[in-house]
This record gives sequence, C-alpha cells and structure tokens, in this order.
Amino acid sequence: MLYIGIDDAGRGPLIGPMYLAGVLVDIKTQQAWKNEGVADSKMLSDTERFRLAGIIKDECKKYKVIEAKPLEIDRAVEKGGINLNTLEALKAAAIINELMLDIKEPVTIIIDCPSINTIAWKGTLMQFVKDQSLEIHCEHKADANHPSVSAASILAKCAREEAMHTIQKEYGATGSGYPADPITKAFLLKNGAKYASSGIFRKSWATWKALFPASNDQKKLF
Repeated sequence: MLYIGIDDAGRGPLIGPMYLAGVLVDIKTQQAWKNEGVADSKMLSDTERFRLAGIIKDECKKYKVIEAKPLEIDRAVEKGGINLNTLEALKAAAIINELMLDIKEPVTIIIDCPSINTIAWKGTLMQFVKDQSLEIHCEHKADANHPSVSAASILAKCAREEAMHTIQKEYGATGSGYPADPITKAFLLKNGAKYASSGIFRKSWATWKALFPASNDQKKLF
C-alpha cells in the first residue's frame, strides 16, 4: 500500500512565498519515519526539520515541492477570480497529478485541508485532479496524525525557511514574515516602501493595505 501526504507552509505570512509539498511513501517506510521522529513540522526545531528532510527525500519513492510566489498569490486573490483556498487546491492537484505518474499500485492520498469546510474544498480540488477514481482524504490536523503528511509538512516548511533565509540575506532582518511578528512589523515600517517593487510582499494582505494605502491606489490607476 502506498500513501501520498500533502501539506502547505507559509500560508499566512505577508512576506515570502507559500509552499506545498507532497510525499509518496510505502507503509513500511512510513512506520519507520514515525519511529525516527517524523512529526508535524511545527513541533520540531529547525535543526531537526532539516535533518529529517534529508531522510525523507532519500527514503520516499517520490516527492514534489511547489512554490506560490507573493505576486502569484496576489493575482489569485485580487485578479484571478479565485481565493487562496482555490490556489492551494490547484497546487495540491498538480502535486497529485505528478506523483501519480506511472504508479500502478493502490494509493491513499491524505491532505491537510486548508479550509474549514473539508467537503467543499475537496470538491474544488477534484476539479483539477486527472484521475477521478483516486482515494483522497482531506482532513484537519492531518500533519499531526499521518506520517506521510508530517513528512510533507517538513519538506514544505524547510523550503519556506530556505526562501526566507535568501530574502533576509538580500533585504535584512524580516522576521518570520507573519504580520504579528514584531520584527516583521518593524521591517515593514522601515523598508516596506523602499522594497515595495521587490516581489517579496503580499500586497493583497490587509496589513500591507493598511500601512501603504497609496500603493494600492496607484495599482488601481493602472
């Protein structure tokens, strides 16, 4: 029996990209990961996450990590006629479609659902999944309950952290990128206008619009 676990990282931040990851793994390896300490990425230290990410990549059958840049998120939310949940459904379906290529064995797919309405979100997801016969479960807290999803959460979180390290090297101390982070707030107040065209900010977020209303008025003009 094979499993695909899918999870996201960086859904809420104002700075930096969001990532979705998917991991295809057999039941034996999945159990070994559980014994190894693979768990919800939020419960692990940075060092432990990156150590486990190496194990996961080496031992899984396949994995896929997909990025959604701030500009893509803004376009989806403000101009694309969709919302963030639908963008995640598109990305999750792309992961499923790629990981399922050339797979002949039965696969159970488990996704940590980003929406409070798991049934409606699954309906959106299935619009973009090629194989409609697949067994797909959309659950809350799946990253804590299923090793395959825990593994996906680790890969997504590591990708997000690597992206933030790159941003911080170029632009300075951004903090976590979440609006409630005091370091992020200070960075926005000091550097938001300076780096407004850099592509690192999600300008569709309410915090950005509140801090820089002029930039939103200017966008409307064009």
